[in-house]
Amino acid sequence: MNFPKFIIKKSTNDQFYFNLWSKDEAIILKSEMYTTKQNCKNGIESVKTNVPSDKNYDRKTSDNSKYYFVLKSQNNGQVIGTSNMYPSTSDRDSAIERVKIDVPKAETEDLS
Repeated sequence: MNFPKFIIKKSTNDQFYFNLWSKDEAIILKSEMYTTKQNCKNGIESVKTNVPSDKNYDRKTSDNSKYYFVLKSQNNGQVIGTSNMYPSTSDRDSAIERVKIDVPKAETEDLS
């Protein structure tokens, strides 16, 4: 499997979601649940559209002092992806930079 890559899967409740896998084969962005596969694919396109702009990222700290980011749509502010937790702000910020670089060349694989 080539990375980076969006992978579409189907959940046990028949909804669809995607994960963005990085070059080092780690999940760096997770989607919300979608009721249709087409909406899931639209979510991937929204990620591709919104990743270049730094203003679309909310840098956050969890209750257990881990760091993560949320990618939002520039058009409506809707959350389109949430990252994993990182031990430091520099790790989180490096992940954001990887997303900006990886997403334009990411393929999509449908495993649903």
